[in-house]
Amino acid sequence: MSWTHGETDLIEELRPELIGYCYRMMGSIFEAEDAVQDATIRIWQSWDQIRQDASRKAWIYRIVTNVCLDRLRSAKRRALPMDLSEPAAIIAEPKDNLSKASWIWPAPDSAGNPADIAVSKETIRLSFIAVLQKLPPRQRAVLILHDVFRWPANQTAAAMGMTTAAVNSALQRARATLAHANLRSDALQELDGEADQALLARYVEAFEQYDIDALLSLFHENSSLSMPPFAMWVSGRPNMSSFYRITSSHCSGSRLLPVRANGNCPAYAQYMPSGRDGLLVPWSIHVLEIQNGRIAHLHHFIDSDLFGRFGMPDCLDANRDFLTHR
Repeated sequence: MSWTHGETDLIEELRPELIGYCYRMMGSIFEAEDAVQDATIRIWQSWDQIRQDASRKAWIYRIVTNVCLDRLRSAKRRALPMDLSEPAAIIAEPKDNLSKASWIWPAPDSAGNPADIAVSKETIRLSFIAVLQKLPPRQRAVLILHDVFRWPANQTAAAMGMTTAAVNSALQRARATLAHANLRSDALQELDGEADQALLARYVEAFEQYDIDALLSLFHENSSLSMPPFAMWVSGRPNMSSFYRITSSHCSGSRLLPVRANGNCPAYAQYMPSGRDGLLVPWSIHVLEIQNGRIAHLHHFIDSDLFGRFGMPDCLDANRDFLTHR
Protein backbone atom coordinates (compact mmCIF):
# COMPACT_ATOMS: atom_id res chain seq x y z
CA MET A 1 0.00 0.00 0.00
CA SER A 2 1.29 3.50 -0.81
CA TRP A 3 0.21 7.06 -0.21
CA THR A 4 -0.56 9.51 -2.98
CA HIS A 5 1.27 12.83 -3.01
CA GLY A 6 -1.85 14.55 -1.68
CA GLU A 7 -2.14 12.09 1.19
CA THR A 8 1.52 12.51 2.08
CA ASP A 9 1.06 16.29 2.00
CA LEU A 10 -1.91 15.97 4.38
CA ILE A 11 0.16 14.08 6.96
CA GLU A 12 3.05 16.55 6.67
CA GLU A 13 0.67 19.51 6.89
CA LEU A 14 -0.85 18.11 10.08
CA ARG A 15 2.48 17.14 11.71
CA PRO A 16 3.15 20.45 13.59
CA GLU A 17 -0.45 20.49 14.80
CA LEU A 18 -0.22 16.85 15.92
CA ILE A 19 3.03 17.53 17.77
CA GLY A 20 1.33 20.45 19.54
CA TYR A 21 -1.55 18.17 20.52
CA CYS A 22 0.78 15.44 21.81
CA TYR A 23 2.88 18.00 23.69
CA ARG A 24 -0.19 19.20 25.56
CA MET A 25 -1.11 15.57 26.27
CA MET A 26 2.34 14.47 27.44
CA GLY A 27 4.20 17.55 28.67
CA SER A 28 7.41 16.72 26.79
CA ILE A 29 8.47 17.74 23.30
CA PHE A 30 10.65 14.61 23.12
CA GLU A 31 7.68 12.34 23.92
CA ALA A 32 5.41 14.32 21.59
CA GLU A 33 7.70 13.87 18.59
CA ASP A 34 8.12 10.16 19.33
CA ALA A 35 4.33 9.72 19.68
CA VAL A 36 3.68 11.38 16.32
CA GLN A 37 6.33 9.18 14.70
CA ASP A 38 4.71 6.04 16.14
CA ALA A 39 1.27 7.28 15.10
CA THR A 40 2.47 7.92 11.53
CA ILE A 41 3.34 4.22 11.23
CA ARG A 42 -0.09 3.23 12.54
CA ILE A 43 -1.76 5.71 10.17
CA TRP A 44 0.12 4.19 7.24
CA GLN A 45 -0.95 0.70 8.31
CA SER A 46 -4.61 1.80 8.58
CA TRP A 47 -4.71 4.10 5.58
CA ASP A 48 -6.98 1.94 3.40
CA GLN A 49 -9.65 2.24 6.09
CA ILE A 50 -9.01 5.94 6.64
CA ARG A 51 -9.11 6.60 2.89
CA GLN A 52 -12.74 5.49 2.77
CA ASP A 53 -13.82 7.82 5.57
CA ALA A 54 -14.94 11.38 4.87
CA SER A 55 -13.48 12.64 8.16
CA ARG A 56 -9.83 11.70 7.70
CA LYS A 57 -8.66 14.25 10.24
CA ALA A 58 -10.81 12.72 12.98
CA TRP A 59 -9.45 9.28 12.13
CA ILE A 60 -5.87 10.55 12.26
CA TYR A 61 -6.51 12.17 15.63
CA ARG A 62 -8.08 8.97 16.95
CA ILE A 63 -4.89 7.07 16.09
CA VAL A 64 -2.65 9.78 17.57
CA THR A 65 -4.78 9.93 20.71
CA ASN A 66 -4.57 6.15 21.16
CA VAL A 67 -0.78 6.31 20.89
CA CYS A 68 -0.73 8.99 23.61
CA LEU A 69 -3.12 7.04 25.83
CA ASP A 70 -1.00 3.89 25.44
CA ARG A 71 2.13 5.78 26.45
CA LEU A 72 0.44 7.55 29.36
CA ARG A 73 -1.01 4.35 30.78
CA SER A 74 2.26 3.49 32.55
CA ALA A 75 3.72 7.00 32.77
CA LYS A 76 4.22 9.09 35.88
CA ARG A 77 2.41 12.45 35.93
CA ARG A 78 4.76 15.24 34.85
CA ALA A 79 4.95 18.51 36.78
CA LEU A 80 6.91 21.68 37.36
CA PRO A 81 9.16 21.77 40.46
CA MET A 82 7.04 24.42 42.18
CA ASP A 83 4.03 22.07 42.03
CA LEU A 84 5.86 19.13 43.65
CA SER A 85 7.46 20.59 46.76
CA GLU A 86 7.97 23.61 48.97
CA PRO A 87 10.71 26.09 48.02
CA ALA A 88 14.18 25.31 49.29
CA ALA A 89 14.64 26.19 52.97
CA ILE A 90 18.44 25.94 52.72
CA ILE A 91 20.06 27.49 49.67
CA ALA A 92 22.78 25.24 48.30
CA GLU A 93 23.94 23.98 44.93
CA PRO A 94 21.30 21.45 43.81
CA LYS A 95 22.32 17.80 43.78
CA ASP A 96 19.17 15.68 43.82
CA ASN A 97 17.63 15.38 40.40
CA LEU A 98 14.75 13.33 39.08
CA SER A 99 14.46 11.57 35.74
CA LYS A 100 13.45 13.41 32.57
CA ALA A 101 10.10 11.62 32.76
CA SER A 102 9.22 13.57 35.95
CA TRP A 103 9.20 17.01 34.41
CA ILE A 104 7.32 19.20 31.98
CA TRP A 105 9.80 20.45 29.37
CA PRO A 106 9.58 23.53 27.14
CA ALA A 107 8.62 23.41 23.49
CA PRO A 108 9.81 25.70 20.70
CA ASP A 109 7.21 27.89 19.06
CA SER A 110 6.27 26.76 15.55
CA ALA A 111 6.61 29.97 13.63
CA GLY A 112 3.81 30.63 11.20
CA ASN A 113 1.95 27.34 11.73
CA PRO A 114 -1.69 28.23 10.90
CA ALA A 115 -2.97 25.78 13.55
CA ASP A 116 -0.97 27.60 16.22
CA ILE A 117 -2.19 31.00 15.06
CA ALA A 118 -5.80 29.85 15.52
CA VAL A 119 -5.18 28.56 19.06
CA SER A 120 -4.75 30.80 22.10
CA LYS A 121 -1.12 31.20 23.18
CA GLU A 122 -2.17 30.68 26.80
CA THR A 123 -2.93 27.02 26.02
CA ILE A 124 0.73 26.25 25.39
CA ARG A 125 2.09 28.14 28.44
CA LEU A 126 4.01 25.98 30.90
CA SER A 127 1.47 26.71 33.64
CA PHE A 128 -1.38 25.45 31.44
CA ILE A 129 0.57 22.33 30.43
CA ALA A 130 1.11 21.70 34.16
CA VAL A 131 -2.58 21.92 34.99
CA LEU A 132 -3.51 19.66 32.06
CA GLN A 133 -1.36 16.92 33.59
CA LYS A 134 -3.74 16.86 36.58
CA LEU A 135 -6.46 15.40 34.36
CA PRO A 136 -6.94 11.71 33.59
CA PRO A 137 -5.53 11.18 30.06
CA ARG A 138 -8.89 10.62 28.33
CA GLN A 139 -10.43 13.75 29.89
CA ARG A 140 -7.25 15.62 28.97
CA ALA A 141 -7.64 14.62 25.31
CA VAL A 142 -11.32 15.63 25.22
CA LEU A 143 -10.59 19.01 26.80
CA ILE A 144 -7.71 19.76 24.39
CA LEU A 145 -9.73 18.86 21.31
CA HIS A 146 -12.89 20.69 22.39
CA ASP A 147 -11.73 23.67 24.47
CA VAL A 148 -8.25 24.28 23.04
CA PHE A 149 -8.62 23.26 19.38
CA ARG A 150 -12.30 24.31 19.46
CA TRP A 151 -13.64 21.19 17.84
CA PRO A 152 -17.42 20.71 18.18
CA ALA A 153 -18.55 17.92 20.48
CA ASN A 154 -19.54 15.60 17.61
CA GLN A 155 -16.12 15.92 15.93
CA THR A 156 -14.38 15.40 19.27
CA ALA A 157 -16.54 12.32 19.81
CA ALA A 158 -15.51 10.93 16.39
CA ALA A 159 -11.84 11.43 17.17
CA MET A 160 -12.17 9.89 20.63
CA GLY A 161 -14.41 6.96 19.64
CA MET A 162 -16.99 8.21 22.16
CA THR A 163 -20.60 9.35 22.06
CA THR A 164 -21.35 13.07 22.13
CA ALA A 165 -23.00 12.62 25.53
CA ALA A 166 -19.85 10.93 26.88
CA VAL A 167 -17.72 13.79 25.53
CA ASN A 168 -19.91 16.39 27.25
CA SER A 169 -19.72 14.43 30.51
CA ALA A 170 -15.91 14.16 30.28
CA LEU A 171 -15.69 17.89 29.55
CA GLN A 172 -17.76 18.72 32.61
CA ARG A 173 -15.52 16.62 34.87
CA ALA A 174 -12.32 17.99 33.31
CA ARG A 175 -13.39 21.60 33.73
CA ALA A 176 -14.35 20.96 37.36
CA THR A 177 -10.93 19.43 38.03
CA LEU A 178 -9.12 22.37 36.44
CA ALA A 179 -11.18 24.85 38.45
CA HIS A 180 -9.93 23.26 41.68
CA ALA A 181 -6.40 22.23 40.61
CA ASN A 182 -4.75 24.68 43.06
CA LEU A 183 -1.22 24.49 41.66
CA ARG A 184 1.41 27.07 42.56
CA SER A 185 2.10 27.53 38.85
CA ASP A 186 -1.50 28.82 38.47
CA ALA A 187 -0.14 32.19 39.56
CA LEU A 188 1.77 32.35 36.28
CA GLN A 189 -1.30 32.16 34.05
CA GLU A 190 -1.83 35.93 33.95
CA LEU A 191 1.28 36.86 32.00
CA ASP A 192 2.05 39.97 29.99
CA GLY A 193 1.09 39.65 26.34
CA GLU A 194 4.31 41.14 25.00
CA ALA A 195 7.51 41.23 27.01
CA ASP A 196 9.23 44.59 27.42
CA GLN A 197 12.21 44.44 25.07
CA ALA A 198 14.20 46.81 27.28
CA LEU A 199 13.66 44.45 30.24
CA LEU A 200 14.89 41.50 28.18
CA ALA A 201 17.94 43.42 26.98
CA ARG A 202 18.81 44.27 30.59
CA TYR A 203 18.34 40.62 31.57
CA VAL A 204 20.77 39.44 28.89
CA GLU A 205 23.33 42.11 29.78
CA ALA A 206 23.13 41.45 33.54
CA PHE A 207 23.34 37.67 33.13
CA GLU A 208 26.25 37.75 30.68
CA GLN A 209 28.17 40.17 32.91
CA TYR A 210 26.99 38.11 35.88
CA ASP A 211 26.03 41.26 37.72
CA ILE A 212 23.81 39.68 40.37
CA ASP A 213 22.48 42.94 41.81
CA ALA A 214 21.47 44.20 38.37
CA LEU A 215 19.95 40.81 37.57
CA LEU A 216 17.85 40.66 40.73
CA SER A 217 16.52 44.18 40.16
CA LEU A 218 14.57 42.76 37.20
CA PHE A 219 12.60 40.29 39.35
CA HIS A 220 9.54 40.75 41.55
CA GLU A 221 10.27 40.55 45.27
CA ASN A 222 8.44 37.20 45.56
CA SER A 223 9.61 35.77 42.22
CA SER A 224 10.88 32.22 41.89
CA LEU A 225 13.42 30.18 40.01
CA SER A 226 13.45 26.49 39.12
CA MET A 227 15.91 24.23 37.34
CA PRO A 228 14.62 20.85 36.12
CA PRO A 229 15.81 18.09 36.31
CA PHE A 230 16.66 19.26 39.86
CA ALA A 231 13.71 19.12 42.25
CA MET A 232 14.90 22.16 44.18
CA TRP A 233 13.39 25.57 43.48
CA VAL A 234 14.01 28.97 45.05
CA SER A 235 11.54 31.68 46.07
CA GLY A 236 12.18 35.36 46.81
CA ARG A 237 14.96 37.71 45.75
CA PRO A 238 17.15 37.21 48.87
CA ASN A 239 17.23 33.45 48.32
CA MET A 240 17.78 33.91 44.60
CA SER A 241 20.75 36.15 45.38
CA SER A 242 22.30 33.39 47.51
CA PHE A 243 21.58 30.82 44.83
CA TYR A 244 23.19 32.84 42.05
CA ARG A 245 26.33 33.34 44.12
CA ILE A 246 26.60 29.65 45.01
CA THR A 247 26.13 28.49 41.41
CA SER A 248 28.32 31.08 39.71
CA SER A 249 30.58 28.36 38.22
CA HIS A 250 27.73 27.33 35.89
CA CYS A 251 26.77 30.85 34.86
CA SER A 252 29.71 33.26 34.97
CA GLY A 253 31.12 33.82 31.50
CA SER A 254 28.04 32.42 29.76
CA ARG A 255 26.36 33.81 26.66
CA LEU A 256 22.64 33.90 25.90
CA LEU A 257 21.06 33.51 22.47
CA PRO A 258 17.35 34.30 21.97
CA VAL A 259 14.78 31.60 21.21
CA ARG A 260 10.98 31.48 21.58
CA ALA A 261 9.12 28.94 23.68
CA ASN A 262 5.60 28.01 24.79
CA GLY A 263 3.37 30.63 23.28
CA ASN A 264 5.94 33.27 22.42
CA CYS A 265 7.45 33.40 25.92
CA PRO A 266 10.87 35.04 25.89
CA ALA A 267 13.54 32.39 26.21
CA TYR A 268 17.29 32.08 25.85
CA ALA A 269 19.74 29.31 25.12
CA GLN A 270 22.59 29.56 27.62
CA TYR A 271 26.07 28.51 26.50
CA MET A 272 28.64 28.20 29.27
CA PRO A 273 32.44 28.12 29.08
CA SER A 274 33.76 24.62 28.47
CA GLY A 275 37.18 25.21 30.00
CA ARG A 276 38.74 25.16 26.53
CA ASP A 277 39.74 28.56 25.18
CA GLY A 278 36.79 30.29 23.55
CA LEU A 279 34.52 27.23 23.31
CA LEU A 280 31.03 27.59 24.75
CA VAL A 281 28.78 24.54 25.23
CA PRO A 282 25.03 24.17 25.85
CA TRP A 283 23.89 24.34 29.46
CA SER A 284 20.23 25.37 29.81
CA ILE A 285 17.19 26.93 28.19
CA HIS A 286 15.91 29.92 30.18
CA VAL A 287 12.15 30.56 29.92
CA LEU A 288 11.07 33.86 31.46
CA GLU A 289 7.52 34.48 32.65
CA ILE A 290 6.80 38.18 33.00
CA GLN A 291 4.08 39.98 34.95
CA ASN A 292 3.63 43.75 35.22
CA GLY A 293 6.99 44.61 33.74
CA ARG A 294 9.14 42.32 35.89
CA ILE A 295 10.15 38.67 35.87
CA ALA A 296 7.76 36.55 37.94
CA HIS A 297 9.41 33.19 37.36
CA LEU A 298 12.54 31.93 35.64
CA HIS A 299 12.75 28.32 34.49
CA HIS A 300 16.26 27.00 33.86
CA PHE A 301 15.72 23.78 31.87
CA ILE A 302 19.07 22.06 32.18
CA ASP A 303 19.18 19.58 29.30
CA SER A 304 21.53 20.01 26.35
CA ASP A 305 19.26 17.78 24.21
CA LEU A 306 16.77 20.68 24.09
CA PHE A 307 19.15 22.81 22.06
CA GLY A 308 18.63 20.76 18.91
CA ARG A 309 14.84 21.03 19.31
CA PHE A 310 15.22 24.82 19.38
CA GLY A 311 17.43 24.79 16.28
CA MET A 312 20.52 25.87 18.21
CA PRO A 313 24.12 24.78 17.47
CA ASP A 314 25.98 22.14 19.48
CA CYS A 315 28.62 24.64 20.57
CA LEU A 316 29.83 28.18 19.94
CA ASP A 317 33.23 29.66 19.35
CA ALA A 318 32.94 32.82 21.41
CA ASN A 319 35.56 34.50 19.23
CA ARG A 320 33.81 33.70 15.95
CA ASP A 321 30.27 32.29 16.15
CA PHE A 322 28.71 34.44 18.84
CA LEU A 323 27.88 37.53 16.79
CA THR A 324 26.72 35.36 13.87
CA HIS A 325 24.02 33.66 15.99
CA ARG A 326 23.06 36.72 18.04
